Amino acid sequence: MLSFSRENFQVPTEMFLADMNLKNAVQVTKNAPDKDKYVWSSGVRLVDYTSDKGAKLQGALFLPANYEEGKKYPTIIYYYEKLSQTLHNYAGPNFSGTGWNPAIYTSNGYAVFIPDIVYTLDDPGMSAVWCVLPAVDEAIKTGVIDENRMGLHGHSWGGYQTSFLITQTPRFKAAAAGAPLTNMISMYDLIYWNTGSGNMSIFEASQGRFRGAPWENWESYERNSPIYHVKNVETPLLMLHNDKDGAVDFTQASSIIMLYAVYKSP
Repeated sequence: MLSFSRENFQVPTEMFLADMNLKNAVQVTKNAPDKDKYVWSSGVRLVDYTSDKGAKLQGALFLPANYEEGKKYPTIIYYYEKLSQTLHNYAGPNFSGTGWNPAIYTSNGYAVFIPDIVYTLDDPGMSAVWCVLPAVDEAIKTGVIDENRMGLHGHSWGGYQTSFLITQTPRFKAAAAGAPLTNMISMYDLIYWNTGSGNMSIFEASQGRFRGAPWENWESYERNSPIYHVKNVETPLLMLHNDKDGAVDFTQASSIIMLYAVYKSP
């Protein structure tokens, strides 16, 4: 006897029992009994695209509930490195700690697009630009997305991508960044409170993908820090942060807000 699970974006995870050939499967769970109270995405499309650096990538485009062919919809664009593989993941409608839930958007008439991002050493911010913008261009060709009503949403590392993207382009109507890194130089020396260690390894051996410390690679750290480009921002930005975050210090949000106020004050 074998057990396995099955789900898709509209159907919750269920467990099945089957024989050794996976035949005669019997469903043994009944999850999310309230699911029929909600309206769900009308389907998912996989969008192929090429980054500005030549990488072949994909993005998951979730259609809004009650989708009508030929009609364009406001669209939320979300990312965190590679997430296109989540196109078949079930997400019950709820309000998560990050504020992100694709089913909340699709049930309220939005399309959701989740493109993949791959990274070039010394350019974590620019890598988002090189991947997300061509992904959006390709997704617009599907006819689903209203190119005049697109918003960005990211949290933590995705929040960093959001806060950086809006310094490089004005094409998005609004953006929401949760717990974003905004100054790669100051963040390098801050404490990662979840462990009590420093942030150095994050930048040199993990997501930052920088070669060396800031004093060894200053131009790259500065080039990829949103705070050094804040004067270019035209997109309304909602920031979510708090002083109990164990990963990204809240000063990363407060400092860029204060600098933005200086640049944009009359």
